[in-house]
Amino acid sequence: MHNSYQYRDGEFYVEDVPVRKIAESAGTPCYIYSYAVLRDAFLSYRDAFSGIDTLLCYSVKANSNLAILNAFAGLGAGFDIVSMGELIRVKRAGGDLSKVLFSGVGKTEEEMRAAIEAGILFFNVESVEELRLLNKVGLELGTKAPVALRVNPDIDPKTHPYISTGFKKSKFGIEIGRAVEVYEEAGSMEGIRVTAIDAHIGSQIFELTPFVDSLTKLVNLADDLIDKGVNIEYIDIGGGLGISYKMDEIPPNPKEYADVIAGLVGGKPYKLVLEPGRSLVGNAGMLVTKVLFLKEGTAKKFVIVDAAMNDLIRPAFYESYHEILTVSGPAKAVEKVDVVGPICESGDFLAKDRKFPRVKSGDLLAVMSAGAYGFAMSSNYNTRPRAPEVLVKGGEFRVVRKRETYDDMLSGESIPEFGG
Repeated sequence: MHNSYQYRDGEFYVEDVPVRKIAESAGTPCYIYSYAVLRDAFLSYRDAFSGIDTLLCYSVKANSNLAILNAFAGLGAGFDIVSMGELIRVKRAGGDLSKVLFSGVGKTEEEMRAAIEAGILFFNVESVEELRLLNKVGLELGTKAPVALRVNPDIDPKTHPYISTGFKKSKFGIEIGRAVEVYEEAGSMEGIRVTAIDAHIGSQIFELTPFVDSLTKLVNLADDLIDKGVNIEYIDIGGGLGISYKMDEIPPNPKEYADVIAGLVGGKPYKLVLEPGRSLVGNAGMLVTKVLFLKEGTAKKFVIVDAAMNDLIRPAFYESYHEILTVSGPAKAVEKVDVVGPICESGDFLAKDRKFPRVKSGDLLAVMSAGAYGFAMSSNYNTRPRAPEVLVKGGEFRVVRKRETYDDMLSGESIPEFGG
């Protein structure tokens, strides 16, 4: 755990601010992010890859709060986006649009037009039909759309199947065996400028071998394309490096990653692009929740809290593990419980069969490693307002997204009147 998270005199702190103080101000549930943790994560990548010409593009989908994007922009990051909304967010956060990549399998013509006009670095194109539509848009705008083809290298990333994206059966990318053919078609298009090659094999990966296998295929393909006269300036190797959700998990660090990458691209004419997301923000965030009730069942004991699957869906969706700490503590585990929320679903849980300190109504809990795909995947299920987000920097904290109100949720709805 990063040293920005510490117990001091029996209270849990984020940097120099007690979590309890934030919860009393913002209410619960609430998301809290540490600037120091996300900064150190970014700098660990930047320093590790300093010997390689590398552009670090933060993957916006992991956490798209404007304050988070602004923090990364201030550190010099580029951005990997997958929608018009994310493009707008990066622009409003002060991001450098010339360092933006546009990924995703379902870009619309409107999104393509906006991204070209914004001057992004390149599109990661995922299908031939997308390429042809992008060519049409480029011609209409009187320019050439910069593209990489996302190739599917058929690599097993050894992670959860829902976040594995490099298999042949995946919806993502173009089969690597067809890549030369598609690049040749792209090269003949007047509205397309080929500039890069891309692959992304998955997320939460703990072994470096899949990255090495994927990059080896990309470099070999790029070399073949160069020999055929195709312009390849960048190799985009995606993101996917895992983080620690359990205290005893030790994923590869960026330096280890960079060391194996350097041996594959050293001496090559390509600029490297990385798309880290979870590994930059995952451990920078927590979800703070309050204990509502304790319920003793015949087979289990339940700790019922005010955060639910609409706030953090990862445990229900992926069966994901998150460490949960007491805000007043630490204390030794003394009983086995399920930590559950108020939503009317059996899948509404934050932890199952967890050895946990004895708590009482009103106690605060910190669900750790919730900075990535936490708020970003939250919803209004059961008509529950989405939680506020708070950013801590040193001894100060600011609410960077207000708690949603019921009026906010209902503002777009209406009861129609029909004649007859």
